[in-house]
Amino acid sequence: MRYIALLRGINLGSHNRISMPELKTACEHIGLEEVITYVQSGNVIFTAKRQDSSKLTQQVKATIRDEFSCDVTVLLKTASEMARIVQGNPFITRAGIDPAMLHVTFLNEAPDQTLVASLLASLGGTDEWAIGGDHIYLYCPNGYGRTKLTNALFERKLKTVATTRNWKTVTALSELANA
Repeated sequence: MRYIALLRGINLGSHNRISMPELKTACEHIGLEEVITYVQSGNVIFTAKRQDSSKLTQQVKATIRDEFSCDVTVLLKTASEMARIVQGNPFITRAGIDPAMLHVTFLNEAPDQTLVASLLASLGGTDEWAIGGDHIYLYCPNGYGRTKLTNALFERKLKTVATTRNWKTVTALSELANA
């Protein structure tokens, strides 16, 4: 089965520096196959024998901790999950939307609906978001660097772990994983 591991918080400035070729090699050493890394922000596409996603996530996380001394969040998606995420973006077909202003925030789990409702009530501004189960579609017309819809906000308000990728990266990961 094809998977995509989304790593949070690597290669940001001088923090948690990991070489992508070294990450690829480390993943191959634990038995992952057809390993591809995509951009420096920590995206790993690989094939693994079907197994419990939770165990596979922990295996990747432990390898990164042991090999690179980095304790990072790892979120795992299957290739088919990523394809559904790409196809489900409610903003992509809207007239006037610039795809460069689209992002997806991946969550460790689907948040409690009560928390989602309270978040909805507290947000305003020009940025828009739509929840899609364990991910959130973002449209930030003024750019992601200016939005209040950050990983930290979603983690705090929804009580789950989050990592965000821009739309170009999300679609590229889906294409690579489903090729």
